[in-house]
Amino acid sequence: MEFTAGGRLEVRLTASDVGKRVSVRRLTEGGSPGAKFTDTVGVLTSWNNGVLLITTRAGEQVRIAESSLVAGKVVPAAPARRRGPAASYEELARAAARAWQPVESERLGAWELRAASGFTRRANSVLPLGDPGLPLDEALARVRAWYERRGLPAYIQTATGAEGTQELLCAELEARGWVREVTAEMWIAGLAPVADGVDPGDGIELTREPGEAWLGRYQRKGSREVALKVLSSGPSVWFATVPGEGGEPDAIGRCVVDGRWAGFAAVEVAPSRRRQGLASAVMTALSRRALEEGASAAWLQVETDNEGARALYGRMGFAAHHAYHHYRAPDPDPDPARAGH
Repeated sequence: MEFTAGGRLEVRLTASDVGKRVSVRRLTEGGSPGAKFTDTVGVLTSWNNGVLLITTRAGEQVRIAESSLVAGKVVPAAPARRRGPAASYEELARAAARAWQPVESERLGAWELRAASGFTRRANSVLPLGDPGLPLDEALARVRAWYERRGLPAYIQTATGAEGTQELLCAELEARGWVREVTAEMWIAGLAPVADGVDPGDGIELTREPGEAWLGRYQRKGSREVALKVLSSGPSVWFATVPGEGGEPDAIGRCVVDGRWAGFAAVEVAPSRRRQGLASAVMTALSRRALEEGASAAWLQVETDNEGARALYGRMGFAAHHAYHHYRAPDPDPDPARAGH
């Protein structure tokens, strides 16, 4: 990371750079001899009272005292991708939303409020792709009331780490007490290399609906009727099943084909059959069907702590595009006397 300009370190940032992606270097041990430096890259989300707030690609909030800065500059909005298809955050967010649709939804400006009786956070959270058309506090109040009427906690799904993501909104939510509960990543890849993976053979069944056996292997539970509606939603949905002994599948998977995109989810393997190539075989079979329907690119979502899945998808050619998060509204203040404070 290079900060020099004419042989000098300098801070080329001001408060007018809030909202831009920046790189800064700061002292971590005061000004003593042998002091250490720390570098931070992310979106400058505020600069108030001598403190900078930077949101990193992973969504972490880093607070930096202005007095500790030794260098800083604005950097390109997002690093160039070295592999995989070119894609914007908004394109991927909309494709993912079409592949996992709620039972009911309502528009609030450019925000979409989604609900599905609590079945998965993705189907029960706000997707904020633009301006809600109201001041933020008023919009958040509307969001909370909408979910409260349905007996659900209010969640907002945000993203960080790519051009057009929502670092500023993340900072505003955290300042208002919203709590980040879950962080995962959107990974993308070219589809053809995935389809050239492990030979799936003839033992994988592809169907348009999830059968009882498929649902029995699927880990996420909820109302069967609601789960079926969400799982079956999408432009062109396919379910993969690897039959096992006793009628219970050894492995399952789901793919939604939507234009150039094939979105993968619910790839699960019986504990006794893991590390035998079944997950790769399921992905290959679904990818080949998606290629037949004209798709050329792939996406999937993986949690940051799922090391096994991340290693598998990395070998298939997937790489992280951006991180996404679910923020939960703070609990109402139980003391009426403090309301409004």
